[in-house]
Amino acid sequence: MARAFTRLAFSPAVKAAQARYSAREHGALLEQKDPPRDRLNDDLIAFIEDMDSFFIGTASHDGWPHVQHRGGPPGFLKVLDDRTLAFADYAGNRHYITVGNLSENDRVMLFLIDYERGRRLKIWGRAQVIDEATGLVDRVRDPAYPAKVERAIQIAVEAWDLNCRQHFPKLHRRP
Repeated sequence: MARAFTRLAFSPAVKAAQARYSAREHGALLEQKDPPRDRLNDDLIAFIEDMDSFFIGTASHDGWPHVQHRGGPPGFLKVLDDRTLAFADYAGNRHYITVGNLSENDRVMLFLIDYERGRRLKIWGRAQVIDEATGLVDRVRDPAYPAKVERAIQIAVEAWDLNCRQHFPKLHRRP
């Protein structure tokens, strides 16, 4: 079984670039590596539950990309099960680019970075915006966090990959 992220990320153009730069053999080996990485394991679940921020990438119907930071208390990105994540979408700059993009293109990428430990996690999925005051909105809300929850965003995980640590800055939080 192929690695799930390679099915999504290794387009014909990517494979051509790999061939051009003498990396196609490596890419082909990666495509066939087990496990498929289409479900979150216990280690990744613990990592996600410890994070207090991530970046979310979406694209418009026309393909224009957009990356936005999301932050909150540690654990605000909730793991509902090994294939489903959700988070409270707090009031922000009122541009609504992420939710607008998701209304016409449900593809999403999350990029989680732990600068202290030198770990990066990419998650590909499909997202839906939940506006109604459903049980999901209540489940992702943190009553101790003072931000206004406008909606929930739920992500069906399709693939994940851990980045290598090469060229990774080691940053530490200030006390």
